[in-house]
Amino acid sequence: MEDWLAIARGPAFRFAIMIMILGALRDLIVTALSVHTIMARAGDKTLPLRAIRKATLGWLFPLEHLRQSRVFTAASITFHAGVVLAPLFLMSHVLLIDQAIGLSWPTLPNILADILTLGAIVGMTVVFVLRVSTGEGWALSRGSDYTILILTTLPFLSGFLVMHPGLNPFPFQATMLVHVLSGCLILAILPFTKLIHVVILPATQLVSEAGWHFPPDAGEKVGAALGKENQPI
Repeated sequence: MEDWLAIARGPAFRFAIMIMILGALRDLIVTALSVHTIMARAGDKTLPLRAIRKATLGWLFPLEHLRQSRVFTAASITFHAGVVLAPLFLMSHVLLIDQAIGLSWPTLPNILADILTLGAIVGMTVVFVLRVSTGEGWALSRGSDYTILILTTLPFLSGFLVMHPGLNPFPFQATMLVHVLSGCLILAILPFTKLIHVVILPATQLVSEAGWHFPPDAGEKVGAALGKENQPI
């Protein structure tokens, strides 16, 4: 078991980190090229940066949607806060990253990391239940959405049990191996799933806004495609 843990914490973790970094860079480059292409063809090349910033913050902190769906929105905020902050600022994770690629930063107190971890677990559970139990959530969700939620919960649940051996009914080393391997899996698939929106959300809002800046002759081409040349649209 020690040999497996050494492999998981060493080569497997470094491989997952590199896949995540390269995949995220690829997504950012593709997004930047898309924006450049759109704006090069657009008639109106101005972008409302204030509105884009407001939309980005609105997605990051969707407080205004609490009135519409309080439970889902609160669970989503808790889920995203835990998913981003707990893994990134937990002391043991920062030490592991420092050993792997030589980077480090300030860490969170363990009690706050526990709160964020439990918040992520509860948030993911509530989101999963609401997706399954509501008609709207069921219609908008695919099998991959449920799979990602379950996979994302695994490193948080196993990590909490590792940090609290008295609550852990399983062998410590086995739980640690599950935690490290599931964490590596999440890192490796992050650029290829909806989880990437955590990294590129601001760029996503930029592309969405730029996409409505049509070329000067776009209306004529749409009319021709619809067989409505020289008619008002």
